[in-house]
This record gives sequence, C-alpha cells and structure tokens, in this order.
Amino acid sequence: MKNDPQSEISFRVNSLQDLTNIIIPHFLKYPLLAQKAADFYLFKQVTELMKNKAHLKTEGIKEIINIKASMNLGLSDELKSNFINTVPVQRPTIKTTNIPDSN
Repeated sequence: MKNDPQSEISFRVNSLQDLTNIIIPHFLKYPLLAQKAADFYLFKQVTELMKNKAHLKTEGIKEIINIKASMNLGLSDELKSNFINTVPVQRPTIKTTNIPDSN
C-alpha cells in the first residue's frame, strides 16, 4: 500500500475562498481531535479576519500576529523581533472524550 497511488490525496489551496468554502467546512464536519482542534479554531479566526480585509490594516495584522503567537509553534524569532508588543490570545482548551466518527 505504501506505493499505492490511491493511498494518498493532496489538495492545493489557491485562495482564501478555497479555505472558507472547502477546507474549513470539511474540518467543521470532521473535527480534529485534541489540541490540533485549538489550532484549527484559531486558524479559522484568522481566515475570518482576512475575509473581512482586516489584514490590510496595521491593527488587523497585529491581531493576526497575536493569534499566530498562540498557535502550534508560536512565532518565529523574526516575527518576535518585528512585533515586540505581541500579546498571545487565549488558546482554546479542547477536551475530546470520544471520536465522533471513526471513518
């Protein structure tokens, strides 16, 4: 199965519209588990900000950086040095007690 071409699927995201119309609805229907779900909800907040064009203003960029600071690995050293007044947002706590759909 390792070399089976059907064992892997890839999807290329080319736009914010792909994120909001395909990727985000998929993960709302088939939720991630544990703390990956927290990253997803933060990521969803960033896409909403971008959809509302907040990323085109300084305050919007700062808000996105604050969200990024709470995600996954946080900020790179370069972002930390460029955004010294970053205040990470509260990271959602995810408590998964069961797997909603094993498929």
